[in-house]
This record gives sequence, C-alpha cells and structure tokens, in this order.
Amino acid sequence: KITKDLNPTYGSIQKLFSRNTDLIAFCEDRVLKIQANKDAVFNADGNPNLIATPNVLGQTMPFAGDYGISKNPESFAVDNYRAYFTDKQRRAVLRLSKDGLTPISEYGMSNYFKEKMLDFDHQLLIGSFDDDKKDYNLTFRNNLCLGIKVGETLSFNESVTGWTSFKCFLLEQ
Repeated sequence: KITKDLNPTYGSIQKLFSRNTDLIAFCEDRVLKIQANKDAVFNADGNPNLIATPNVLGQTMPFAGDYGISKNPESFAVDNYRAYFTDKQRRAVLRLSKDGLTPISEYGMSNYFKEKMLDFDHQLLIGSFDDDKKDYNLTFRNNLCLGIKVGETLSFNESVTGWTSFKCFLLEQ
C-alpha cells in the first residue's frame, strides 16, 4: 500500500513539515506526528519499541489538544525545534515544541486574538521568524480594502514568554 489514510474528521492536510525523523502533518482541525521509516510496536508493559521497516510512513499520532492550522498554512514559521502557527477556526496562536502544543495566544492576549481573528473573513495570517531578535512575527493582513493592504504585525518572544510589540511593517508572503 502506497498511501496513508488519515481520519477525515481532521480536515485536509494544509502543511507538511519534516522534524527529526518524523513527518508533522498540519490538518485543518488537528496536528499529527507521522513516524517515517519505522513502526511502533508496544510491549505488554506499554513501553514502545521502534523497529525499522520498509514502510515509508508508519504510525500516526495526534498531538494533545484540539487544534489545527485551519486554512492558514502561511502562518507557519519555524525556529530550531519550535514551530509557530495559527488556528483561525479556534482563534488561537500556537507553538509546537518538544512538550507538544501550547496556545501562546493566551499569554496576555487571548481576548485580542479572539476578536482579531473574527474581524475579516478574507484575512491572511502570515508568520515569519526573526533570527536576530528571536521573534515570531504574525501579520494580520486584509487584501480587500480597495486594493490597499491594511493590517498589523505582532511579535512573540520566548525569552519573555509573551507578546512583546506591535510593529509597523506588514509581511507580504
């Protein structure tokens, strides 16, 4: 079999990302880890043993939390082992790290993001990572205002575990 079936309730795959030896699938309503070139076999005591197989894709494991990337794969940005993205449907900004999914929009800005993500139906949520300042930049951009690009950009920084600033530029892609 050369295909991998995923639960259709997760929605369509919007983004695939390779992390270490696994494949991360960002679906509309869920984020999944797909083991590549290995299958997990569990002992009677519940501990997993990994064995190499000729299978291209192995076991699929959803991350804890009912979050996905909605239909905004452009919000994805990565820094080392951390990945950042938005879930517009659930009005959240998330970080996928070694410890799983964390809704970083709740760090002092939950009401802001809940309201902001409802403002425009045709809004782009564009993410990037600034290696110099170690910021995840998220731009809310609306392209439907008479040809004029309007929006705003916010920055999240891990060292302060919070949203540090509004910026005066708009990311284009």
